Amino acid sequence: MNISKDKVVSLSYELRIDGKDGEIIETVVADKPLTFLYGGGNLLPAFEHNIDRLKTGDAFAFLLKCDDAYGQAVDEALVEIPLSAFVVDGEIDNDLLVEGNAIPMTDSQGNHLNGIVAEVKKETVVMDFNHPLAGDDLYFSGTVVDVREATPEELEFGVSGGGCSSGSCDNCHCNCS
Repeated sequence: MNISKDKVVSLSYELRIDGKDGEIIETVVADKPLTFLYGGGNLLPAFEHNIDRLKTGDAFAFLLKCDDAYGQAVDEALVEIPLSAFVVDGEIDNDLLVEGNAIPMTDSQGNHLNGIVAEVKKETVVMDFNHPLAGDDLYFSGTVVDVREATPEELEFGVSGGGCSSGSCDNCHCNCS
């Protein structure tokens, strides 16, 4: 069976930044594959395009330029937030406000997002809301572990399973959780 819209796809892969000889930032193994509903809008469109029509056992390798992945890092995603916004139970958790720490936050519309502490100033904290892989070219190489029909429940509610792109970063080092 070939990968196509509304099929459940399982992949093992290695993700490198900046080409096939770049640093490995994620490895997803066959016994804990990334499993997703193809065409469900949960993965990068260019990623799905590159695996379209493959079948179980097929290997793949491709480069996504940053503009086809998470885009360029933009200065507008650096936001200064008053230090008072980080007060919990009357105190600021200084262990939390360390440069490089990811902090789950909520914007004014109630959307959940992760920010990275870029700088701690006297009265404010500069948070970086760029995707951790913004500005990076991504090189994927791997194998199609399985392709199957989606169940009615999976078509209605989606599929969850393994890999970084599903929100489970147990196997990766990209700090996207």
